[in-house]
Amino acid sequence: MVETALAGLPNLSYTRSLSRYSLSQVTAMFDEDIRSDLDALEGIPIVTELNYSSVPSQISRENGKRRVVVTANVRERDLGSFVQEVKLKIAQQVDLPAGYWLDYGGTFEQLESASQRLSIMVPTTLFIILTLLVIAFGSIKDAFIIFTGVPLALTGGVFALWLRDMPLSISAGVGFIALSGIAVLNGLVMLSFIRQRLLETGELVNSIVDGALTRLRPVLMTALVASLGFVPMAINVGTGAEVQRPLATVVIGGIISSTILTLLILPVLYRFAYAKKTTSN
Repeated sequence: MVETALAGLPNLSYTRSLSRYSLSQVTAMFDEDIRSDLDALEGIPIVTELNYSSVPSQISRENGKRRVVVTANVRERDLGSFVQEVKLKIAQQVDLPAGYWLDYGGTFEQLESASQRLSIMVPTTLFIILTLLVIAFGSIKDAFIIFTGVPLALTGGVFALWLRDMPLSISAGVGFIALSGIAVLNGLVMLSFIRQRLLETGELVNSIVDGALTRLRPVLMTALVASLGFVPMAINVGTGAEVQRPLATVVIGGIISSTILTLLILPVLYRFAYAKKTTSN
């Protein structure tokens, strides 16, 4: 009976799926002139109830399932903590029906991917720097003395971010990598001259004092050039400022603290490290 009724309609194609005892599914596709006419649809010989309603202008799908995207622009706080707070509140206050799920993408997805790469790149970079120092000096002790500039430089970068109320973002992580190289370079400039003076004179204290005073200007020049070059980025408020400011802030703050270490603490560490050796000689 259903087949006969549908076949009587003009320009109508249909599919049917009948079980042994009852009708299980009927799918009908009408021509465009019928689909756009509500009165014509009401006149088909099937019991229907039709009305107009507001629906989404576009239905997005992914993997054969409907997808609804909710976007948000995060300001004046880091993206990572915002998403964590959103996840916590949704878990506490929202009861998702069966068949629904949530996924967080966009910039946050890129942030997670970059964080995973940095978690590998940063230790690898520091290990390579330490290895090159050992090769350059032929001494693990000297390499570690110079490498002590890295933790203090990182501390200065973190303090600068806290002072400017900035989050620890990916660009700040890249700044820490660049900062490590600058901190090691300053220590390398001073310690290489102290070693040279020690080989020439054999006097530890005089070699340290001469090295610190002689290399004071090169160390300060390196620090000033690197830090002043990042000042425009640190105060930028235009396009790309959210990327430039954390990076520049980390470098400037870290250079200040690493320069203090290079000029004051590094000579003291070298004195303690080689005091017994020079005494025995």
